Amino acid sequence: MSTPFYVSPQQAMADRAEYARKGIARGRSVVVLQYSDGILFVAENPSRALHKVSEIYDRIAFAAVGKYNEFENLRIGGVRYADLRGYTYDREDVTARGLANVYAQTLGTIFSSGAEKPYEVELIVAEVGETPADDQIFRLPHDGSIVDEHGSVAVGGNSDQISTYLDQRHREGMTLAEGLKLAAESLARDNNGGERELTSKQLEVAVLDRNRPQQRKFRRILGSQLSRLLEEDGEAGASGADDAEDAAADADGGAEGAATADGPAKKPGDEPGKKKK
Repeated sequence: MSTPFYVSPQQAMADRAEYARKGIARGRSVVVLQYSDGILFVAENPSRALHKVSEIYDRIAFAAVGKYNEFENLRIGGVRYADLRGYTYDREDVTARGLANVYAQTLGTIFSSGAEKPYEVELIVAEVGETPADDQIFRLPHDGSIVDEHGSVAVGGNSDQISTYLDQRHREGMTLAEGLKLAAESLARDNNGGERELTSKQLEVAVLDRNRPQQRKFRRILGSQLSRLLEEDGEAGASGADDAEDAAADADGGAEGAATADGPAKKPGDEPGKKKK
């Protein structure tokens, strides 16, 4: 009888981590950064059907890189968790920290299990607060660990180089136009230090806008509004946006809430759930 080939636990975990990192590195990067009125999400994504950035709940958004089918399953699970918790208790009880803990448990269990391959995904969960100091951004690598980020963060692709570029140039109080141009410049840098030209059609952009009067703060920036922001000199934010495009972006962002998780999407006017005794 042959003796089974032995692999130490340390080597097995190192191999699984390397496998996941290689899968994540093949994806195009996502940048998340704080600006004066909220949190900005910018992804290099020419597809208009497969989103890397999505709404989870009122003040919470989700960004991911890696295998689409894997992070889409996680997104849907997050929407279901948020809807159930908000309905059972109160909408204010749904937080980015709680959602990040749920994702960490899921990713950690999958990573340490020998029965299946690790997920090739890296996630960002962000929540916009009443003030910039109250904003929360959490990065979740493939192994389920949680990293509390501040200011700016990049995942996927050449994220180390992009993060270095952002750390050197990001500052507090940036306008939306300034933040968007910085994110686009960082995504345009390649591994060799050169720069590409990224157009508005190659970018997926969304914000959590703390000044938005609706209860749901997520909205997408599309079309000519996005083109204008990329061309601005950084002094004017999104004040010149068309109302029609804002409405289209709101509808697009709203449709990705609970409705995509086989449940009805909550409307901005919905009453918060009552506390159960």
